[in-house]
Amino acid sequence: MIVACGEALVDLVPRRDGCYVARPGGSPANVAVGLGRLGVPVAMLARFADDGFGRLLRAHLTDSRVDLSLAVPAGEPTTLAVVTLGPEGGAEYTFYVTGSADGAWQPADLPPELPSGTACVHVSGSLALAVPAMGDTLEALLWRERSRRTLAFDPNLRPRLARDPAALRARLDHWIGLVDLVKISSDDLAWLTPGEPVESVAARWRERGPAVVVVTRGAAGVHALGPAGPVDLPGRQVRVADTVGAGDAFMSGLLAALAEDGALARDRLAALPAGPLAAALDQAQHVAALTCTRVGAEPPWRAELDADSEARPAAAPGRTADA
Repeated sequence: MIVACGEALVDLVPRRDGCYVARPGGSPANVAVGLGRLGVPVAMLARFADDGFGRLLRAHLTDSRVDLSLAVPAGEPTTLAVVTLGPEGGAEYTFYVTGSADGAWQPADLPPELPSGTACVHVSGSLALAVPAMGDTLEALLWRERSRRTLAFDPNLRPRLARDPAALRARLDHWIGLVDLVKISSDDLAWLTPGEPVESVAARWRERGPAVVVVTRGAAGVHALGPAGPVDLPGRQVRVADTVGAGDAFMSGLLAALAEDGALARDRLAALPAGPLAAALDQAQHVAALTCTRVGAEPPWRAELDADSEARPAAAPGRTADA
């Protein structure tokens, strides 16, 4: 089992007529949904409000085969994110966290133990790096589970949310040294380390401890540095509806592929050959590409992914194919 930890919130996404539609979201929740739809056992550790949006989130996760036995009842309302879409489908977010379920995390929300058979804990930094109460709680979880399970981390930076950008950077730097697998976008790196090549950042981070560092570059593909050296794959060309949840879909595809290959255990990840890493990255790109063809964070089900693979084989290294 994989346990995804962090926010489950509602995205308010604009329609063409100017009205907004409420869609389930939140980076770790999106990853959990993607994993559940790909057939990977997954549980979600999150705070859920007892309001209409909270019930929407619970139903969405349950329908996507996500175990909610770790769900924490919250007396505060559901966290909201208002989405603004650019002309190419790119998404920007404005978060409403103060006074919400995700603004009130505390150590008591952590379960005494994670479910038996938990192989990996995934944490997204999107809100956790910027919201101190949430960050402190999830950092305690990372420390507790560090010697027991593989830790995966996607910074998914939200610098506009942080009241103290220096504190965000400090927590991010600290978490890099705690985890086994980290995935970050080139857009996030452009804010974090402007002008530095992604290859040098990946190398520097890997020296801190992670066995695998992955940098997604949108249409330009993906760069990864693992135990056997660098792996680079080209992008997949798709007709983009929007990019909401694309990075989370990538993470779910990557974790699913590693889990299916038996490579999520810390010792297996630390010795991962280049071939299996490339195959996992290719599946991750495929899952993200299909998600980009849909409105909102709607990752594919396993049957949809398999059907699309049969219809349009994945690109060979050095080439680009339609998804």
